[in-house]
Amino acid sequence: MRCPHCDYTEDHVIDSRVIRDGRAIRRRRECDKCSQRFTTYEYIEAVALLVIKKDGRRESYQREKVVAGLRKALHKRPVSIQATDEAVERIEAELARLGSVEIESRAIGERIMEELARLDQVAYVRFASVYRHFEDVHAFVDTIRPLLPEEDGGEPNR
Repeated sequence: MRCPHCDYTEDHVIDSRVIRDGRAIRRRRECDKCSQRFTTYEYIEAVALLVIKKDGRRESYQREKVVAGLRKALHKRPVSIQATDEAVERIEAELARLGSVEIESRAIGERIMEELARLDQVAYVRFASVYRHFEDVHAFVDTIRPLLPEEDGGEPNR
């Protein structure tokens, strides 16, 4: 484990707790070099999920990739880490409900977009603009149109 503050690799655990109905462990750690504290999570992997990439390759599901995608889209946006973690939990719970050992990367990306639309519209547009590889401005407008308020001044379409 690397300290997120100074990148040192030695730390010690201050506190451990079982969370998420026994499906994860939260650990508070303290860096042995800079004494900064940080939190890590360990998740129990129920079934090894394989992700089918666009080119047909298969690779193991990596939670860190989902977290990184969300955090990149949410960079400098007013969304808490807790809300981001809860979004990842919802995505993974839905993947588990599917009951399949393989899932297309496209389906994971679409689920991330649904969560981002719920959390922050700017983050949603950021992710969609990279994920969907817009060919022209019309495709971009079609993607953000559901976020715009209706003509009568009501809430955004969803």
